[in-house]
Amino acid sequence: MAGKKGNSEVTSKKAASAASKVLRNPSSSKAAKTAAASALTQRPNKK
Repeated sequence: MAGKKGNSEVTSKKAASAASKVLRNPSSSKAAKTAAASALTQRPNKK
């Protein structure tokens, strides 16, 4: 991927919603929260 600017991967709205639920759940494992946070960073910013 050398030479490309930005990240073309985008997380779907449904996946982002699921990731949000994982992050808000206090009983979620650290690994699950890390994966969820990673997914959310790939969502485009709302404008």
